[in-house]
Amino acid sequence: MSLSDLRNSLPDYAKDLKLNLDSVLSDAGSQGLDGKQIRAVALACAIASRYKPFAEAIEAFAAEKLSPEEINGAKAAAAVMAMNNIYYRATHLIQNEEYGQLRAGLRMNVMANPGIDKMTFELASLAVSAINGCGACMDSHEKVLRKHEISAQGVQSALKIGAVVHAVAVTLEQA
Repeated sequence: MSLSDLRNSLPDYAKDLKLNLDSVLSDAGSQGLDGKQIRAVALACAIASRYKPFAEAIEAFAAEKLSPEEINGAKAAAAVMAMNNIYYRATHLIQNEEYGQLRAGLRMNVMANPGIDKMTFELASLAVSAINGCGACMDSHEKVLRKHEISAQGVQSALKIGAVVHAVAVTLEQA
């Protein structure tokens, strides 16, 4: 199914999601991000939201502006954050600080050369971390983004994309 078909299949009670999806996937609705960043963040978030038909439709939308390598970079952000968000959320939430001092020992080689520019990878990682509820990862990625002069509005836009994409995926899966 196309992104448009899936959007139109949202139930009436989710009308706000239809409007918000259109907004956050546009340059005007995601200020501080460019078209490639919007699509990469949306794809990583759709994958993290685990509803395959929606992820496939978002991937087709992303492919309108992203190269195959950039598509893989967005997928890499979703993949590595699926691992990191569990590990770092747990070590942050456990009330024993010793775990936070231990070396994770988890391979994250993709972060050195993800196939997409570093700030887009960071934006996607931030949004996926929000979906997965990892405060430690959100703090880390937000600091990197702000250090590299991504505006607060750009960070907010990535978070809004994550929120809307996740809500649409959950709603479509239940419809």
